[in-house]
Amino acid sequence: MGQYVRKDHLYEKAKEEGFRSRASYKLKELDQKHGLLKPGFKIIDLGAWPGGWLQVASERVGRSGMVVGIDLKAIEDLTDSHIQVITGDVSDDAVLTRACEMAGGRFDLVLSDMSPKLTGIREVDRYAAIGCADLALYAAGKLLRAGGNFVTKVFKSPEVDQFVKTNQALFNKMVRSELKSTRKSSNEFYLIGFGFKG
Repeated sequence: MGQYVRKDHLYEKAKEEGFRSRASYKLKELDQKHGLLKPGFKIIDLGAWPGGWLQVASERVGRSGMVVGIDLKAIEDLTDSHIQVITGDVSDDAVLTRACEMAGGRFDLVLSDMSPKLTGIREVDRYAAIGCADLALYAAGKLLRAGGNFVTKVFKSPEVDQFVKTNQALFNKMVRSELKSTRKSSNEFYLIGFGFKG
């Protein structure tokens, strides 16, 4: 098995281009493949620290849009005036209500790149990861407008297949998206729900 290298070419590129994380390129790739980020959109990023996805979303929605991020960790020094940040728990309904109040209503797109702290114990990590997807979907139910879209990170497992089977009826369509910008050693991919039925 290859050795994990944290500072790969995307890490360096992110640093050069002023993005807070290499994950910024994952959202760029998702947008390029699926046309998720539109000018004027209201977008919320769950588990937003350190803020790379907020930066990309902000660029794409422009001045007429709005981006809100929620994370337990404080996200500091973002200069865009149309990015708002809440330091809080995604599982707290009061935090979700506050996010909708900030945006003046529900969101066009709910993003989640949340991942648990991985232990290296496959069974434990699989269940923790699907727990993050469940939490993101719960929050999306409170945040997403009818017809809006949902993106969540998952890891290949039988639990993900069950998650899709159980929840795909909430959307007009649910697709799986594997990215070139994901590390070669990772088995992560993204689920995208198009057209939330509310």
